[in-house]
Amino acid sequence: PVEAAEEKKKMPDPDYEPPLLISIAKPLADKKLTAKLFKLVTKATKAKKIRRGVKEVVKSIRKEKEPQSKRRLCVIAGDITPVDVISHIPVLCEESNIPYVFVRSRASLGAAGLTKRPTSVVMVNLPTASEHEKLFARCESKIKALQPSFS
Repeated sequence: PVEAAEEKKKMPDPDYEPPLLISIAKPLADKKLTAKLFKLVTKATKAKKIRRGVKEVVKSIRKEKEPQSKRRLCVIAGDITPVDVISHIPVLCEESNIPYVFVRSRASLGAAGLTKRPTSVVMVNLPTASEHEKLFARCESKIKALQPSFS
């Protein structure tokens, strides 16, 4: 119980609203989904199953086309300026069938990834037989419900 309270204290605030939100930040996670995503990112970071930063995430998407042994999810910050830095990531995710979602703050995303620096994008790479599978599946289904379908 003490560890759970301590871990909750360290979690970034999902209610934080940055002063500016970019126009392409769609689908945007609500507060409840943001809290779940931050929890998943923190657990994946502790298990070292994460890629952070634009360069590393893009390399991961391009290198691993359709891996069967891994489940992937992309979380992008919605307060990045200039927007050109991350504007190509949603397109790459759609091409590779990777669910993606925007959260409001890069500072909170960096804190969820257990770094002191703000992070613009995080990719969670979990193996299919992971102990965080349930949380991952819940986040993935909510993100897929948010994403528009063009079929």
